[in-house]
Formats: sequence, C-alpha cells, structure tokens
Amino acid sequence: MALAPVSPLAPLPLADLVAGRGLVHLERLPSRPGRYGELARPLPDPVWDALGVDRLWAHQAAAIDEVRAGRSVVLATGTASGKSLCYQAPIAEAALAPLRPSTALCIFPTKALAQDQARSLFELDLPGLVPATYDGDCSPEERTWARGHATVLLTNPEMLHSALLPHHAKWSTYLARLEHVVVDELHVLRGIFGTHVSHLLRRLRRVCNLYGSDPTFVFCSATIGRPGRLASELCGLPVTEITDDASPKGERLVALWNPAVEETADLDLTDHDDGREKDGPKRSTNRETADLVARLVLEGHRTIAFCRSRRGAEVVAGEVQRRLPRDLRDGVQAYRGGYLAAERRAIEAELFSGRLRAVVATSALELGIDVGGLDACVLNGFPGTIASLWQQAGRAGREGQESVAVLVAGNDQLDQWLMANPQEVFTRAPEPAVINPANPYVLLPHLACAAYEHPLTPADERWWGDLLDDGVRRLVLDDQLRLRPRRDHAAAVWCGSGWPAHGVGLRSGVASEVRIVARATDGSDELIGTVDLGRAPSQVHPGAVYLHQGTHWKVTDLDLDARRAVVEPDDGGEWTQPRTETEVCIAEVEQQRTVGRSRLGLGSIEVRSQVTGYRRRDAKTGETLGHEELDLPTQHLSTRAVWYTIDPAVMAAAGVGLANGPGTLHAIEHCAIGMLPLFTICDRWDVGGV
Repeated sequence: MALAPVSPLAPLPLADLVAGRGLVHLERLPSRPGRYGELARPLPDPVWDALGVDRLWAHQAAAIDEVRAGRSVVLATGTASGKSLCYQAPIAEAALAPLRPSTALCIFPTKALAQDQARSLFELDLPGLVPATYDGDCSPEERTWARGHATVLLTNPEMLHSALLPHHAKWSTYLARLEHVVVDELHVLRGIFGTHVSHLLRRLRRVCNLYGSDPTFVFCSATIGRPGRLASELCGLPVTEITDDASPKGERLVALWNPAVEETADLDLTDHDDGREKDGPKRSTNRETADLVARLVLEGHRTIAFCRSRRGAEVVAGEVQRRLPRDLRDGVQAYRGGYLAAERRAIEAELFSGRLRAVVATSALELGIDVGGLDACVLNGFPGTIASLWQQAGRAGREGQESVAVLVAGNDQLDQWLMANPQEVFTRAPEPAVINPANPYVLLPHLACAAYEHPLTPADERWWGDLLDDGVRRLVLDDQLRLRPRRDHAAAVWCGSGWPAHGVGLRSGVASEVRIVARATDGSDELIGTVDLGRAPSQVHPGAVYLHQGTHWKVTDLDLDARRAVVEPDDGGEWTQPRTETEVCIAEVEQQRTVGRSRLGLGSIEVRSQVTGYRRRDAKTGETLGHEELDLPTQHLSTRAVWYTIDPAVMAAAGVGLANGPGTLHAIEHCAIGMLPLFTICDRWDVGGV
C-alpha cells in the first residue's frame, strides 16, 4: 500500500498534542538505564550469535539460568523488556542438542501473537529449530506438516484443547521429546478463562507423562500482583518468580483525559445558585478518541488506540479516517476479532512494516506483539484493571523513544473516579489474577476430556488432587463416564459419543461460531466474518447493521441452527441497538448474611435472556427512527451470582419513594458493576446485572 508522506513540518512535542480542556492530569515518567547480568554458563556460540544481542539484562540472565536448570519460572516485567528471549534461548539450545534434540510448545492467547513469535523464531535461522503455527487458520495440509516436522509448535489454548490433546497418539514423537512449554501473556489467564487453562495444562502434563516427558514451564506476563502464585495454580508445579525489570525505558507521558461538556447554545450549564458547572452531556468517548488519534497522526506520530468493543473499534477507525486528509486515510485501520484470517494477516503485515500510521484495536492487540516505532497509545475508556492499563500503554515507546499514553474516560463510575483521583492510576499496585480450579462448571468438562484422552485412575490425583474423586463420581452419575474394573483399581472411561472437547468453550462457554456471509452473484456464499454463537442474537439479528472494516452490512437472515447470518450491503445511514429481556431465577441459595440494612445472598441462578427487538437510530444525529420487533430463541445460562435483598422500609427511610425505587436500584447495580474491577481482576463487561 503506497501512502503519501506526512507533513514536512516538525511534529509538535507530544506534551503539546495532549493539551486541551479535556486534560485532567499529565504525569511524566522519567527514562531509566538498563542493568546487565551474566549467565551461570555461556550459551552455545550458534545460539548466542543467532539471538543478536551483545549482553543480557539482569532479569533475562536470571530467567534463562532457571529454565536451563529445569525449574519452571514466571517472568513478570514491563512491556519491551525482552521476555521472549528468555524462552527462545533455552528452546534453541535444547533443539540443537546432538544426542536428543527436544521440542517445545508455545501457547499464546491470540493468533496474532503466535504469528509474531513464529516470525521471530524463523529469523533465528538455526538448524533443528523448526517453528510452525498450529491454529484454526491452518489448512489440513499445514496441520499435517506441523505434526510431522515442527520442533517448536506455536498454538493457542483452543487448539491444544480440541485438536492436539484429543488426538495425542498422532503427536507421540513430538510429546515424548517435549522439554519446554511457554505460556505467554499470563495476566489474561484469569477468571473462567484462566480456570479452563489450569485444567488444560494438567491434561497436557498428564499426556506428556504417558510418553515419558516432564516439561519445564516458562510463563511470561505483564506486571500483575503475585504472578508466581497464579503460574503455580495454572500448572500445578512450583514456579520461580522474577519481577525485577532491568531493561531500559524511554520517557513516557501519561495523560488522563475527561471529555469536555458539549457546548450548545440552548443548554444552560451554569448553576446560578453556587456558581459551579452542572453535569451537562459530555462528548462521546469515541469522538474524543478519534480526535486525539487524528491529531497525533497529522503530526507524524504512529499511534495505536484501544476500544472496549468490536463495534467501538470500527466506529473510531471510521471517525479517524474522516478527520484526516484523503491521502492519509488508507494509513488507518481497525483490528478486532471476527475478521477473516487473510484480513488479519494483511493488517498485521502493514503494522509490522510501519506502513500503518494508526490502528484502532480491541484487546486483540493489547498483548505483547512486538510492534516497534509506535509513539502514542490512546485508551478509549479504562480497560478495567490497572494491569491492563499499563499493558496497553506499553504498546508505545518499545524502542526507547519518548512516548505518550492517553486514557480517555468513559461515563462509568470507575472511569470518573480515576479522573477525580488521578494519583490512584500511578500508585495503585497491579491487581492479582484469580482462578478457581474447583469450579464444577469448568472442572467436570475437563475431567470428561481427560477420560477420553486416557482412562482416569486413582493415580491421576497427581494432577487433580482431592477434586478427582467427587468429579468422577458426578460424571458417572451423569452417564458421561463408566467405571471399568482393573486388577487393583477401577478406571473411569468416556462413554459418550464423539469427543467431549468439541462441546467445551474455553472463553465464552460456547465453542461454536456463526459465519457471516454475503450472497455472491453466482448464488454462493462469500464469507465476511464470524461472531461467537452466544453474541449472535444481539450482534447479527435480522435487521442489524453490522460494521466490518468500515463497510456497512444489513443482516437479512439469521439461522442459529445452521450457524449462519446472511448480510447485504447497506448505505450506513443508520445503526441498530438490540433490546433484550432478561429473567433470573435463583436455583440454590448457598450463603446469606446481613450487610448494613440489607441481606446479601450467594448461590446458583438460571438466566434466561431473549433479544425481543431493536431500535433503529440515525447514524448522524442519533435520533430514533423506529422500533422493530423480533422473535428469537431464548438463551439459557446456568451460573452463580450475588444479590441484595432490600426492604422497602429502607428505601423509604432513604427518601426514595415507590415510584423511584426501580430506577434507584438500577443505578446502584450499574455503580456496583462499574466499581467491581477495582476490587477483583475482571473486565467491566464480563459482569451482568439486573
């Protein structure tokens, strides 16, 4: 893609670019020099030469020494601190071993990150080091080649779960020589996803044990609280923690930005009684983010922006393009999940080559992809945790240059609290990630998967401890496992049809996707993108406007049984907003206690939700154009919840009348959800409320 040069004028200092009436606070984080370390014994010359470094940072040397000694390690240091080299060096050394060269498995949470690391390993150009990606984008021929030739397999949790472990016999040679397992971006392995991965890694260790291998684990993470505890809970092994970042850093400016109140002639923003400004309608965070990104691009600064939703990324990218001269618009792209593999690879190539001036992404690019030359990062809303904030901000300035990160506050309570208390952004410690391997909704499906891979016996307490017996008993009662007598023990075998991994989604709870297709002139389907089955009713319902790389499509049909949504081109004159009805039924009360003047409950619930219609809005004015009804199937979810029971007398004593009661409680619910990420490491949008 040929792009016109930027303005020959000298760019403004980054501090000047983020000045304005939205600026709440500007923090200047000074640069620092690096500190070097030495290995206990030198690396082989071919490996050292291939790595292309003169010396190692102190944390790199410490991590490599631990891994070479066969001890599992977690490296939790800042962005651009050279964590990849800490596993590349021992993997390369082991692959070159003359008597018994070993294999390695690298697990990344995204396909983009695996592709990035594959490029890095290819560039080492060492004999015996044969990297290959193994993901859903690979053709059957590519998968067969990887199984037969790769010594370093780069994959994601889903492929390990559903493709490699259920068919481990085909990988017997590779697994028998497996010496290193890398788990990158540890900090995203939290909550339900992290709990799934904890059982996935136990299944991996169990299968490796069948073939005589016992791999060493290398975890890499952005800065989080207590990374050693999390890594140990994930793999079930002792893990050495290395958190002292010895790499050099360039100066970074961090700006906190609160969108200004809209200036309108017919809106009185002044409280004449006390002279304070009233809360008028603030500018959209999408518009504010687009303004900042466009300003940075016009001054020649390569920029990345993060949005909290797929639609938000598309909208902001389009707004940035509209604010730029025509010859600069092709240098701005959106990047999110749901794109086709070829589209993602094309955008990644443009980004790595430096031809893109700005990319507007979801958290799909939050992770440690080594994109050099980015000068600025704009966060469209607080990402939910301090750990994620610094991870996203660290995408800029990776080459040691001066950089700027701007947090654009949304209307959530937590965003506004941080604007009122800016010191919390810079003094609050990163949150510890939490998982719960005892969660039966996660444990039982993985025990079923393990039984399919190899019958479960009492010896498997090595991997699951006290959780094994009760889990097997419940699966036997549910007719998923059957006990078979052996000489001195019983073995639990899978007795269902097919393999259970296909019905277990690691992230959304649903393993299926809906294909979004347009009808070609010859009557065939042209694949546009994909969406998770659970999101399909709200995102691609009939009549929905679907935005994909700046192109508007209107959904004409949704067939959930066939996993297909049909779209046709749309003029983009309107956008749609789904209307969902939710009903919650408490299935079991596990605990209750008094909190203040209310009762707090904890237990199992059944959630029934249905998209019953949608609102059509004008794309320019936001004016409501109409309400449309839908008749889509009801979705069911079994989960756990906390709930408050509040006596009407308490509401009355607080001055809240009966008519205002529902609205008051609704506001409290939103407030509680907005504040939750401050106390537990989760995303604001991972939590639902009623």
